[in-house]
Parts: sequence; structure tokens; C-alpha cells
Amino acid sequence: MEAMNEPNLTDGLLLGPGSGRRIQTAGMTVKLGAERSNRWSMFEADIAPGFDVGAHLHHAAEEVFYILDGELDLLAFHPREKADGDWRTWESDTGTPVFRGGPGSVMFVPVGCPHAFFNPGPKPARMLFLVSPSGHEHYLRELADLIAATQPPDQEAIAALRARHDIHQLTSLMNRPLT
Repeated sequence: MEAMNEPNLTDGLLLGPGSGRRIQTAGMTVKLGAERSNRWSMFEADIAPGFDVGAHLHHAAEEVFYILDGELDLLAFHPREKADGDWRTWESDTGTPVFRGGPGSVMFVPVGCPHAFFNPGPKPARMLFLVSPSGHEHYLRELADLIAATQPPDQEAIAALRARHDIHQLTSLMNRPLT
């Protein structure tokens, strides 16, 4: 992970609708990042139909996802069985299945918790995404560049990028065909 300088700010940040820095191929707009806060990064995310971020976990980051539009399949638990295959079929030790959330649904992901999201619908979904500590925007920019450079995405290169940014991949990032 990159070293972050302590921002020295005394004023807050006000952004109107549509404001922020767009990370084009990642479908993310950075609303708040490491240049303003050492505690949080905040994004508005457009999730394309069929996009599967892949199950993964972080050893140092917490995340919050809030669905604004559309539906997403959400995972935020340790699987009962070995963590491989299609995470959408996983269950927790208590029998909790993957959750399909719509507008207003929230997913909180503590440090070390496997998590994922997938857009099963025919239209893009939108969510607000917060991650602590800040700096996740650096990973997203590198990922966008990597995805734009290789089609289909180079899974080995994505896994190496994720490992450098405290993202421990359990299943692959991919675009799934919609059924």
C-alpha cells in the first residue's frame, strides 16, 4: 500500500451532484480520497450488468456499501465450505445465504471478512461505497488501467495488483453472462 501524507485541512468539502473525479473504466467517481482525508475514501459506483467484483477480503480495511439504484447480490460472511467456486452459492456457518439488496440496502464489511457484489440485473446498479483507511482510489485507478489494457482482463495481473493493495482474492473479478 502507498504511504499517505497527513492532510492538513481546516475546511470541509462540499460537492454538488455529479461532482468528483471519474475513474472511467472502473465506473467509479471519487467523492473523497486520500488527498482530503487519511481515514476515508468515498465513491459513487456504477455497477454494469453482469459485473462480479469477485470474493475477497482485506486485512486492514473496513468498507460500507449503500445501494442507491438497482439490485446487487451481496456477500459479507465467512463461507461454511472452502472458499472457491461461485461465491453466490456460499452459505455462512449459520446458514445465511448471499443477500440480494435493492435501493436502501447496506453492506458493512469489517476487517478480514470475505465480501463481494454482483449485478444480476439488466441495468446498471448504483451504490455509495466507503472504505477506511483512505487511498483505495489508487487501487481503482490502477485496476481501471489494467482492465482497459487487456480484454479479457488478465486475472494474474489483477491478483498481483490486489495483493499489493491488501485485497486478498478468493474468486476472480469477471463479467458474468446474465441468465
